[in-house]
Amino acid sequence: MEGIAYWLPLVWAAILATAVTLYVILDGFGLGLGILFPFAPEEERRDVMMNTIAPFWDGNQTWLVLGGGGLLVAFPKAYGIIMSGLYLPIIIMLLALVFRGVAFEYRWVSKPKHYLWDLAFSYGAIVATFMQGILLGGLLQGITVVDGQFAGGTFDWLTPFSIFCGIGLLGGYALLGTTWLILKTDGPLETWAREKGKQALVIVLAVFAVVSLWTPFALPQIFDRWFSWPNMLYLAPVPVLTALAALSCWRGLSSDAQSQPFISTIALFLLGLIGLVISNVPYLVPHSLTVWEVAAPPSSQMFMLVGTLIMLPVILGYTAFVYWTFRGKVRAGEGYH
Repeated sequence: MEGIAYWLPLVWAAILATAVTLYVILDGFGLGLGILFPFAPEEERRDVMMNTIAPFWDGNQTWLVLGGGGLLVAFPKAYGIIMSGLYLPIIIMLLALVFRGVAFEYRWVSKPKHYLWDLAFSYGAIVATFMQGILLGGLLQGITVVDGQFAGGTFDWLTPFSIFCGIGLLGGYALLGTTWLILKTDGPLETWAREKGKQALVIVLAVFAVVSLWTPFALPQIFDRWFSWPNMLYLAPVPVLTALAALSCWRGLSSDAQSQPFISTIALFLLGLIGLVISNVPYLVPHSLTVWEVAAPPSSQMFMLVGTLIMLPVILGYTAFVYWTFRGKVRAGEGYH
């Protein structure tokens, strides 16, 4: 395989990885606030929490659309297999995101009778996050493929490992949510977020440790990737940098630092995603089909790539503009509604 047929799938894989990464980080702290909602019953505190993401939350869904659409266009075979194997958790996740989005808008116009919308916002975020963790676990443990077609059962994704990943992602998004609050709020809410952030960080580190041990011993190919020589030497910086990022996050949570906890948490997520890529490259359907085996014809990939490369800088520029425009702290009584 040479030339454009070799490089185009790699370019599209990089675009999909970028979309997934940006979605996880940018929508992660929004979902994290929903996860934290039950632990912050005070009305004023909840109002401030929602106002911190009011200008951003809907735009963050762009990256989810790009990830799903890009997978369909560039890797239709992988799209079909993944959708077939993980159809139920994908549908549940999307429905939960709809509930979360509708609740976000209707909560403000329903005051003071907005209790049910609070529940919809919170449980929409919790269910969507848990399902995203289920999807991650279902992919990592592998989807049954025979002759290039899905050959598994309806509930193959429902395993102890996928459930553990779902619980772990709840802790991860909660950590993103708490560190976002530290960046965007002050006073008692910031202090509360620091305490909750420490609890979430402990959960995240425990999940990192378990997954890092579980996957190599459950999947021999991942064990060989990480623990064979000289791979151990080359890949050693990943766990070392992860430990340093966790230490930086803890120190930021324990001090008066404003941006350090959030930046450190982003670093933890990035390192986790890098670890997943290292474990599975070049497979797009883990342990079964590579990016080249599931790629669309080069003409189709090139046609869509032109539009994507035009629009991607526009989306990135607009995203940066919005975050810059609405920078700074959000205090009680202030907001964008």
